[in-house]
Amino acid sequence: MKKWLLALSVCSLLLSSAAFAANKSSSKSSSKSTKTKAPDSPIYVITNDDGTFHNSLSFYTAGGTMGTPTLTFAFDTATIAQGIGGGFFGLPRVNMLPDPSAQCVYASDAGTTDSDIAAVTLSNHQLAGRFNGSATDIGDANGIGIVVGTNYLYAAYTGSNTIATFAIQAGCQLSFLDDVAAAGLNGGSVAGMALHGNMLVVAYGDGSIESFNVANGLPMSNGDAQNSTGYVNSLNIFFPEGVDITQDGHYAVFGDSSIATVVEVSDISSGSLSPTTAYTVGAHGSAVGPGVNSGSIRLSPDQTMVFLGNSDGGSVAAAFFDARTGKVRGGCTSPALAGFYNPWAFTGSVITRDTTGTGGVLYVAEYGFVGSYIGILNIASDGSNCTLTESAASEVPASLSDGLLSIAVYPPRSF
Repeated sequence: MKKWLLALSVCSLLLSSAAFAANKSSSKSSSKSTKTKAPDSPIYVITNDDGTFHNSLSFYTAGGTMGTPTLTFAFDTATIAQGIGGGFFGLPRVNMLPDPSAQCVYASDAGTTDSDIAAVTLSNHQLAGRFNGSATDIGDANGIGIVVGTNYLYAAYTGSNTIATFAIQAGCQLSFLDDVAAAGLNGGSVAGMALHGNMLVVAYGDGSIESFNVANGLPMSNGDAQNSTGYVNSLNIFFPEGVDITQDGHYAVFGDSSIATVVEVSDISSGSLSPTTAYTVGAHGSAVGPGVNSGSIRLSPDQTMVFLGNSDGGSVAAAFFDARTGKVRGGCTSPALAGFYNPWAFTGSVITRDTTGTGGVLYVAEYGFVGSYIGILNIASDGSNCTLTESAASEVPASLSDGLLSIAVYPPRSF
């Protein structure tokens, strides 16, 4: 079975493999949010294990003490299907409604013949069903991305270059409605996606980006497909990949697959993408970074920071972000995380534990050719300076995963 993982190359977008970024704030509440202990209410880290023979969602319980957060495997739910053990770094393969009232978690099974979406009920952790798009929706090239709204779920299939729309029904059930073609200006498939209100934003991993209006359910292009500023200015070697959107829907923020840590920001307040502003490592110091291949991206709950997985460097970067202006400025970068390149080789998605402040703790998917793990970092910030410090309990084995790239946290961030 084919396994693909997006890796940096100045010559090409994909590399075949055998197993493949503030608003300055001195508020006391923001500072305190980084120093609180893990909440007493249950918090789960959920992984799409992407198993090539028997896929599953694994649930880990967050715990530990202040400064030493932990994760403990709790249980798994089989999807009775197959994954592909790899794909694009920034593509969300497990997701849920961004609301504490979320009842369902969805994960993609890109390796099955029918490339389905599995639904799991959060109240009982049981499989609610598996749901297919059209017969031509194929996701085994680099996975199937998932974003979830109040009424609809959107799934991006990287094999067929399509985005399918599913209506969300009672009991976590899905009903397929239709799909639309979605390919980049330079031939790429969806490598990252984010949803806010009626706007779906995608990055194609080939240097181009686009947005869709989903007010009527089915995506309709806003006619704004464009090559990013980073891609153009780098002579076609920086590629927007991971995507996040601010809580008010004013900015789309991209993390680039690149030879440096790169963040690109587009003003989307007009209802379409504006040309991006790129923040890169420069000759006179780092705007963000240092690091390599910042394809995974996540805004902190208070939007003062943006976190990036430096996929090829085994580290995580944090830049300060001003949600009023969309500007990015330098922050901090962790050292290479424990176990980098022995036994794991690439960082995948990054996500915070807490739903307030800077997030308190950051979890990192760690993809291994033989064995995958979850990294755990403490986040500390005073609005001017920050640190990312790995927990002594980090490098938690993801024993059921054939190639961990996507993780989610319940309860979720509210946007």
